[in-house]
Amino acid sequence: MQAFTTLTAVAAPLRMNNVDTDMIIPKDYLKTIKRTGLGRGLFAEVSRKADGTPDPNFPLNQPAYQKAEILVAGDNFGCGSSREHAPWALLDRGIRCVISTSFADIFYQNCFKNGVLPVKVTPEELERLMNHADRGANATLTVDLPNQTIDGPDGDPIHFDIDAGLKHCLVNGLDEIALTLQKGVAVEQHERHLAEARPWV
Repeated sequence: MQAFTTLTAVAAPLRMNNVDTDMIIPKDYLKTIKRTGLGRGLFAEVSRKADGTPDPNFPLNQPAYQKAEILVAGDNFGCGSSREHAPWALLDRGIRCVISTSFADIFYQNCFKNGVLPVKVTPEELERLMNHADRGANATLTVDLPNQTIDGPDGDPIHFDIDAGLKHCLVNGLDEIALTLQKGVAVEQHERHLAEARPWV
């Protein structure tokens, strides 16, 4: 998993509340267990017109946000069904960080397992960041995970809280498997002990 330390990138505004996982990646794109290629389905049903062409009013379709790596979104982002394809699709599109006031718990945890940083801020801070993001290609934010800050053009950093364990894993690029493998020696010792104590198992 790709580590996350400090990211300076264009931020795209998504002024929508209750964006569920089906909106992030519609069910038609869930026929694969590959983590690549899902970016083409990201927000497919809300980012296109009835005829299937890109809707120019949708932020990620606009030229200014083509290279956006940060998404500033409305309340309750990632609600709905628990599909890991949602952070996969964001990551495949190049989104490394999502900022909102609140996230659905399963989506929030899935982000950390896949190298995407979800950041919770207050409603007032979110509005500030939305206003920054509205500036288009000049909407550059710096998200510093080790120091837990977001810096914008106004020079007034926003501090965010995060669980220490989740932070450690993301800063070091550790998913649950990699975290377990760090304890490889202890696991092997435990298995040897069990084999000696209960050879019949």
